[in-house]
Amino acid sequence: MTLDLLKRRRAYAGWTRPRRFDRNLIVIGAGAAGLVSAYIAAATRAQVTLIEGHRMGGDCLNYGCVPSKALIRSAKLAHQMRHADRYGLTAQAPQIDFAAVLDRVHRVIAEIAPHDSVERYTGLGVDVVQGHARLVDPWTVEIRESGGATRRLTGRAIVLATGAAPLVPPLPGLEEVGYLTSDTMWQVLKTRSEAPRRLVVLGGGPIGCELSQAFARLGSQVTQIEMAPRLMMREDEDAAQQVRAALERDGVQVLTGHTARACGTAEGAKWIEIEAGGETRRIGFDELIVAVGRAPRLAGYGLEELGIATDRVIETNAYLETLYPNILAAGDVAGPYQFTHTASHQAWFATVNALFGALKRFRADYRVIPWATFTDPELARVGLSEEEARARGIAFEVTRYGIDELDRAITDGAARGFVKVLTPPGKDRILGATIVSEHAGELIAEFVLAMKHGLGLNKILGTIHIYPTLAEANKFAAGNWRKAHVNPRLLALVERFHRWRRG
Repeated sequence: MTLDLLKRRRAYAGWTRPRRFDRNLIVIGAGAAGLVSAYIAAATRAQVTLIEGHRMGGDCLNYGCVPSKALIRSAKLAHQMRHADRYGLTAQAPQIDFAAVLDRVHRVIAEIAPHDSVERYTGLGVDVVQGHARLVDPWTVEIRESGGATRRLTGRAIVLATGAAPLVPPLPGLEEVGYLTSDTMWQVLKTRSEAPRRLVVLGGGPIGCELSQAFARLGSQVTQIEMAPRLMMREDEDAAQQVRAALERDGVQVLTGHTARACGTAEGAKWIEIEAGGETRRIGFDELIVAVGRAPRLAGYGLEELGIATDRVIETNAYLETLYPNILAAGDVAGPYQFTHTASHQAWFATVNALFGALKRFRADYRVIPWATFTDPELARVGLSEEEARARGIAFEVTRYGIDELDRAITDGAARGFVKVLTPPGKDRILGATIVSEHAGELIAEFVLAMKHGLGLNKILGTIHIYPTLAEANKFAAGNWRKAHVNPRLLALVERFHRWRRG
């Protein structure tokens, strides 16, 4: 405690703290983390200002989760039409009006936008300001409003929730040929009547995989380039291989172990040069989507002037406090995860600590973090993967259940994938779960709940699941664990009991 006080005094040395504050809390950024922070502050009757320099709702609403899932849904329907004969119907090639598909994407954004709007948050009691914010000192924010005027506000606490932006590699010729990102593509492509004829997707992570499959299903000839030896490097190889197989079934040319070297044009045609095994070749394209990751927005907010440490993210302690305990960070800009749901999760800790930290502080809890990639089939995970467990030296055993055995998956024509659960040897405590399946993002919730509240596989096995549903896969996985751990001595004793009962 004494050491903390000394660190605080040292951090604030040389700054003059205001005698009074305009706000209890100032939140910079109106994405997932910023919106939750402002909501919590207003709900607890704090005076809060929310500052957003671009669009309310941030990346998730305008460029990420919402538009991509809308696009994926249209692409899936086109895929189902092509393969309707699998369901006893007449297969037919869909007539794809790509502009209409993108129009639907924008209608979906517009329909959800009121949830994150200025009007809604103003109604909740939040002072919403459209403009760019910059820290002047540990308590003062200078706001350059959209009209050009500037003003300053003081806040007892400040939450930085500035989000992230697409990472663009320093690839020679990239700027000259032009490129799209998950941020820019929705506006650039919305007037096209057809999807890009030849599309290169640079990156083999979740965003790259989702977009590659969706565009292939909407008629593009897609080449996906990833310099790592396989797709989805954060996931176990068996799960990533299921995603790759699905992409290739849909016509995506997946090139792993290939490094992009340069871009250029020849006779008006665009190309990208790639290298693998010491050999180079060029691939022609009409559009290029860069999907190699996202980088936190750190520049232009006055962090350097205040000495707030940043590396790949803003450096924070376990309470999400920066160098100055009254300045906290949440969401993509704080790391270590870049998910909307973890941004919201962090925002609770950051806001409660900002407003009530003088009474009690809470450590951010990252023990049970789930995520999903919304390819078809989806890939969802919570907790440890096999590769992570080995790297950490954690003893484990694996229990699997194949989705191809599940009645509901068979009736739906979706009998592919698996449920995989990691447990300590001989115990039913869940260390991690990976699901590859249709609606895996929904199915993983049962394991998230179980891990959060310390429930083991025996509890899942003892829970009634509706028949026929995909969720039964979780119970059957638990059943497989149980069968593998039957006590042979007890089983022999029961057999003798039955023999005695027969007389």
